[in-house]
Amino acid sequence: MSSVEEIIRVGKGEDLADLVIKNAKLVNVLSEEIYDTDIAIIDDRIAGVAKGYKGKTEIDVKGAYVTPSFIDGHVHLESSMLMPSEFAKLVLASGTTTVIADPHEISNVMGLQGISFMREATKNLPLDVYMMLPSCVPATSLETSGVELNSYDLALLIDAPWVLGIAEMMNFSGVVNCDGSVLSKIKLGLEKQKRVDGHAPHLCGKDLDAYIASGVSSDHECTTPDEAIEKLRLGMYLMVREATGARDLEPLIPVLKKYNTRKCMFVTDDRHPKHLIRHISRMVKKAVRLGVDPIKAIQMASINTAEYFNLQNVGAIAPGYKADIAVFSDLKTFEPVLVFKNGKMIAKDGKVTVDLAEMKPPALRGSVNIKYLYREDLHIKIPDENQKIKVINVIPKQLITKMTLEQPKNENGLAVSDTENDILKIAVIERHRATGNIGLGFVKGFGLKSGAIASTVAHDSHNMIVIGTNDEDMYYAAVELVKSQGGKIIVENGKTLAHLPLPIAGLMSDKTSEEVMEKIAELEAASRKIGCKIPDPFMSMAFLSLSVIPELKITDKGLIDVNKFEITNLFAD
Repeated sequence: MSSVEEIIRVGKGEDLADLVIKNAKLVNVLSEEIYDTDIAIIDDRIAGVAKGYKGKTEIDVKGAYVTPSFIDGHVHLESSMLMPSEFAKLVLASGTTTVIADPHEISNVMGLQGISFMREATKNLPLDVYMMLPSCVPATSLETSGVELNSYDLALLIDAPWVLGIAEMMNFSGVVNCDGSVLSKIKLGLEKQKRVDGHAPHLCGKDLDAYIASGVSSDHECTTPDEAIEKLRLGMYLMVREATGARDLEPLIPVLKKYNTRKCMFVTDDRHPKHLIRHISRMVKKAVRLGVDPIKAIQMASINTAEYFNLQNVGAIAPGYKADIAVFSDLKTFEPVLVFKNGKMIAKDGKVTVDLAEMKPPALRGSVNIKYLYREDLHIKIPDENQKIKVINVIPKQLITKMTLEQPKNENGLAVSDTENDILKIAVIERHRATGNIGLGFVKGFGLKSGAIASTVAHDSHNMIVIGTNDEDMYYAAVELVKSQGGKIIVENGKTLAHLPLPIAGLMSDKTSEEVMEKIAELEAASRKIGCKIPDPFMSMAFLSLSVIPELKITDKGLIDVNKFEITNLFAD
């Protein structure tokens, strides 16, 4: 680390810089302008931004656009199904050098041990990984998680410099109804002068005022302009999400084109590996293509996020700032030709140029522990042949679902999958404590004609979730996932068509990103073979157990009416 005196001498031009980026078109996110200049760097800091600097190493970018590198304001690393080193390999090359991670998924399985695991797996990467402490483990009392984390547990980590606050407060009902255990977590973050992120889909009016007044200051669940505008007007920071399963950028473009964007930032939330290759840079490109001013789009990918999280001297190119820099040939494609982290080149032409040291993670216990399962456990008896069933209806590219009442297909007094009408049986099997809990219901929108799909990735408690056309294949799929201690699988007629084992907490693979993507491609091909009409069925399926997003969901405790925040009967009254 260079001394202040050394930085000053380089800034004055008296000493050689370690690196000078020459002939740059600087995209200045502080003054909102673009101009020609040189950038002098010493160690990991920018010493000066002016013409004429000399350096031990000089890189002439010949009029290319130079921007601060990008920051992802909210991401669950586990959702990539990759170890953090493999995640870093994909996002660094696209210009992302900082992420704010919420280890919510692994925490629901492993608790504080899961957070510690993620910290150990990220602390030596050439990617800055800050964390927000999960606020909702479990997300609600309507499901069974591996552990429960209260404010006393979170207090053990809140003072760590790599912890920036309390992660998405999904239990907005608990907030507005003054639940003491919920408010204690918010108070913990505020007392330490750290951020409290929000999660409040469709919350509006006075309840939204109350939620914000509690100290929650951001939200990444806006899907319509009206919702986004209301939250911006009330002082909330708007996290614009472009995940694998929920893509909200395009619907919110009218807001980003018309309103002040300095309280807006880009986040990816949950992404599969193939969507990490362009990461935040793809969001910037898409926003610009849809009419957002390029400088404002770059602000949303850098300085806005840094300022929200109180990251000092991060997110801009100016004296004293960290030398985290991306170089683009134009402001249309947003494919970086060079990426610098802490003043060192880490990627060139879309390829990482530094060795990501192999990380040997600390050992984790097995996490797929289910009570002995019988085929009969998946049976659904029809109490009255005139009663209709409540069916979960999937909405493409949305986490929100709708409920319809349908006539069940009756076989010998049992409600079974009805492939002709696309009404498939769904089961959520508790996999942490071997309680024997199994939630059973029906879902519409997947289109399976045969077989079954199953996964141990199911937000937020990550119990085993299975959708199938028959009980035999559903049972087989569940047993196979127990054997592999987690994963994603597609079966047909008692045979495995494709299988991605996820032995790390039932969420992540210990294989390379290339190997994981190959397995994902096999899963996608197999899903099409059995008739699935959703492009990414596992991502859609994973959120069907998320009991904080309307309208109808399912957990190991049964069918959930999210609007009423209660367990509801499968059969209508």
